[in-house]
Amino acid sequence: MKIAIFGVGAMGSVYAGLMAEAGHEVWAVDIWQDHVDAINRSGLRVEGASGDRVVPGIRATTSAADVGACGLYVLATKAAGVGPAAESIAPLMGPESIVITIQNGLGAGERIAQYMATDRVLLGVADGFGASMKGPGHVHHNAMNLIRVGEMNGGMSERLERITGVWQEAGFNARAFEDIDQLIWGKYICNVTFSGPCTVFDYTLGELMVDPAAWAIAQGCALEVYALGKAKHINFTFDDPVDYVSAFGLKMPDARPSMLLDHHAGRPSEIDAINGMAVELGRQLDIPTPYNEVLSAIIRHREAGFHA
Repeated sequence: MKIAIFGVGAMGSVYAGLMAEAGHEVWAVDIWQDHVDAINRSGLRVEGASGDRVVPGIRATTSAADVGACGLYVLATKAAGVGPAAESIAPLMGPESIVITIQNGLGAGERIAQYMATDRVLLGVADGFGASMKGPGHVHHNAMNLIRVGEMNGGMSERLERITGVWQEAGFNARAFEDIDQLIWGKYICNVTFSGPCTVFDYTLGELMVDPAAWAIAQGCALEVYALGKAKHINFTFDDPVDYVSAFGLKMPDARPSMLLDHHAGRPSEIDAINGMAVELGRQLDIPTPYNEVLSAIIRHREAGFHA
C-alpha cells in the first residue's frame, strides 16, 4: 500500500519506519527540512522497543503535492497541524483513499471536516509509546503499547478491520473498536490531568502526584472533564475518574508530557486541544471549568512570550 505520514515528528517517524520496514511505499511529509534531508540521504533510524535499525527507502518531502494519491494518509501532526494537513490532502485523495488521524486531545475530526467529507476518516488513539526525536533522521521510542482505531461515527466496518490489519502487519499492537469516542475521552481525561498541571509546575507525572496542592489542581481538571463527558453521553469505562488518572500516572511516574517538553524547547503546545478544549466545551455545555480555565490562561500567557 502507498502510505503518506503527515507530521513526521517522534510518533510519525515510528509509524513511517515500521510501515516502510513492512514493505509499504511510505512518504514522509514534514516541515523540518533537516529531518527530511536526513531521511532521503541516509534513511530513518528507528530505535527502542521495536529494535534498532536504519530503514531505507522512505520518500521524505516538505510538500504534500509531491505525494499524490495514497491508499492511506496518516495525520500524525500536532493538533494545530491537522487542519492544514487535511487541506493539503483533500485534492490528492483517490476514490479508495482513507485518512486516519492520531492526536492528543479532542477536535481532530472536526478540524478535518472543514476541508473534506469525513465519510473516509478514521480516528486513532496511540497509547504508551514514549517517543522522542534524537536528531534529524533518528527517532527513539520507549514502548509501543497499543494503537486503537475506530470509525468517526462508531460501529465496525470492513475498511476499519482492513486498516487495523495494516498496522498489525507492520508490527504494531493495533485493535479496532466500535466506540472510539470512549477511548479518545479515556485518553483525554489523562491528558488534561497531567499536561497542563505538569507544564505549569514543571513536574514529571510522579512529582505532580506527590505534591498535594498541585495534585489537587490536577484532580480538579479531571473531574471537570468527566462532567463534560457525562454531559455528552460518553460511555466511560470507569466510575471514579480520580482512581483512573491515578492508575495511569503511577504507570509512568518519570514521564514528562509533550506539552511540558514543548515549553522546555520554547515551542507552542497543544493547549487548545487539551485543557483549552475543556474550557471551550464547558462554555458550550454551560458547565464550569475553573481549573482548566486558569491553567490554560497561564500556559497561553507563557507561550505568548515564546514569540517575543
